[in-house]
Amino acid sequence: MYNFKFHRAQSTADAAAAFASQGDASYLAGGQTLLASLKLRLARPDTLVDLGRIPELRSIQVLGKDRLAIGSMSTHAQVASSDVVASSIPALTGLASGIGDPMIRHQGTIGGSIANNDPAADWPAALLALDGVVVTDQRRISAADFFLGLFTTALQPGELIVSVELAVPTRCAYVKFKHPASRFALVGVMVADFAGRTRVAVTGAAACAFRATALEQALDASCRPDSLRDVPIDTTEFNADLQATAAYRGQLVRVMAQRAVERLVGH
Repeated sequence: MYNFKFHRAQSTADAAAAFASQGDASYLAGGQTLLASLKLRLARPDTLVDLGRIPELRSIQVLGKDRLAIGSMSTHAQVASSDVVASSIPALTGLASGIGDPMIRHQGTIGGSIANNDPAADWPAALLALDGVVVTDQRRISAADFFLGLFTTALQPGELIVSVELAVPTRCAYVKFKHPASRFALVGVMVADFAGRTRVAVTGAAACAFRATALEQALDASCRPDSLRDVPIDTTEFNADLQATAAYRGQLVRVMAQRAVERLVGH
């Protein structure tokens, strides 16, 4: 570690002002990535602006009849145990409870996860499948425009995520093939049904999460697991590493999508 200033923000306005007043600052959410980067000196900000004491960033509430808003500082554990989430989009409680270990779930936040945009993170797939909107202190950004590439988002310097808004589907399911140690997704697939209109989002397979339009079209025609059996999976841009080849990830996309549909239809 090295010396840096630490500012504990009391409001979003206070956080933004503290960030703007420093030459090189970083927002600190759950710290699951940033603190490790500091220890390895991969990141060396002059100031950390802590968001942990801002109560409005931890709210979870239903907006109208068909939207769920989750504050950016809501932890994975908070989402997993939320009655509001369970009654609105129950698949999210399973997604959140499958992230990391208990320490990570109680420290890591949804806002930190999507701002980091790890290619194997779970939350980006949920935002894409559920027609999500990222609400910042400056604007509203569609999930389709937010995730730009490997660890890259549409956030501008100093822009602070306040909450995410998700459309409540008729039904949805999330299934991932997880790394046995980290529990990150080698491939994770969320399938969401909006009264016959299907959205499918994939994480872990490419540089960042993406919509699988070919799978969506097949499920729109017939929402059954076997509808995906012969759908071609383009693996041209898929990740290939020590954990899995691109071809293997392509097969996992199909299998995880089929399993998600099985859950969706109750088989």
